[in-house]
Amino acid sequence: MTLSDTLGLGFMTFAFFLGAGNLIFPPFAGMLAGENMSLAMAGFLITAVGMPLIGLIAVAKSQGKVMALLPTFAATALAIAIYIIIGPAFAAPRTGLVAYEIGVKPFLGDTNAVWQLGNLSLNVSQLLFTLVFFFITMMLSLFPGKLLDSVGKVLTPVLLTLLVALAASVMLLPAGEFAAPQGEYAKSPLIKGILEGYNTMDTLASIMFGMLIIDLLRKKGIDTPADQTRYLIRAAFIAASGLAFVYVSLFFLGASAGDLAAGAGNGGEILTRYVTREFGTPGSALLALVVSLACLTTAVGLVTACSEYFSELLPTVSYRRFVVLFSLICAVVANVGLTQLISISIPVLVSIYPVVIALVAVTFLTERFANAAFAHRLVLSVALVFGAIDGLKAAGADMSLFQFMPLHDEGMAWLLPTLVTMVICLFIGRRQVQLV
Repeated sequence: MTLSDTLGLGFMTFAFFLGAGNLIFPPFAGMLAGENMSLAMAGFLITAVGMPLIGLIAVAKSQGKVMALLPTFAATALAIAIYIIIGPAFAAPRTGLVAYEIGVKPFLGDTNAVWQLGNLSLNVSQLLFTLVFFFITMMLSLFPGKLLDSVGKVLTPVLLTLLVALAASVMLLPAGEFAAPQGEYAKSPLIKGILEGYNTMDTLASIMFGMLIIDLLRKKGIDTPADQTRYLIRAAFIAASGLAFVYVSLFFLGASAGDLAAGAGNGGEILTRYVTREFGTPGSALLALVVSLACLTTAVGLVTACSEYFSELLPTVSYRRFVVLFSLICAVVANVGLTQLISISIPVLVSIYPVVIALVAVTFLTERFANAAFAHRLVLSVALVFGAIDGLKAAGADMSLFQFMPLHDEGMAWLLPTLVTMVICLFIGRRQVQLV
């Protein structure tokens, strides 16, 4: 591959990860972290940039077979969980909500009109928008073509240009002084930043994106494992650099937002208010258009990927039926609201993230384990059990029985048991010898 091919692959990988929804988390975290922004941002970058980068490298190292040593049912269950989380349960509905928060809501006068359906209250403007948004998503997913790819190729450079202009403005024209940190950002900003990085879901997505990139490299005639690994790693570093640049500038925006952030329920509101103040209505309109279209392309990509996977898993159900089903589910889930959807997703992500992080870690240690298959299964089992404990705690369950565990209060009780299990697995069992 030429240098331009490699750069193109890197920017494509960056575009995969930079779903427009990722723009809403750093400003809000920066606002809450305030004077502790540096530590919170460092933690966020670990799980929102570092782990996806390492995840891609792990996929390259294993040639796309990161789950090969797991039992078939376990590998399938984990893949299903990841696809559901980054698809109809959380990530795909979130695209519609971010498009509404940034692309529509700022231009509406009264967005508080409610439709009462029994005990359920639905925001009328949000309901109408999400129904239209996911209908378009469904139609584009049912009849995919080159139009979506062309739109994506135009949108990514425009969005990146806007973000560069925004970053320069934030650094040169901060809206206010850093405020005092709030909540957990005052006590454990680094740990809170790490957990906040879970919300991007990029570590989960890195497993799937890595496999997709390897397939693309094969189609380009790059069949040698060493070459595939080399180009995927280069693309991963380009993508990670771009993500880090975006997240750092948005963290600084949130931390220095001052009065602009007053009363904001999510990062989308902070971002919109800042752009309106600095660039006026034309800037807000351009941001709204680009983010909305970027959300749409992301939604189509997620619905398409999930429908393709499940139609292969269940051949009796067609791809198109899954598209319709997932689009309907997304439209329904989206109407819980952006802030509520993020809150609901946190316990799930706190439970599943340790398993995926453990999977990435054991992939790098496969050759060093005395019994690789046993080690993979045991380490991931431990991560799942203790991740579930953290998830239940995040959901509000009384988990005081496990309060003696290190990092339990911070929501990372899984870390030490998983690390200890990995170390033990380096020494127990017999080294398997393959017969040639």
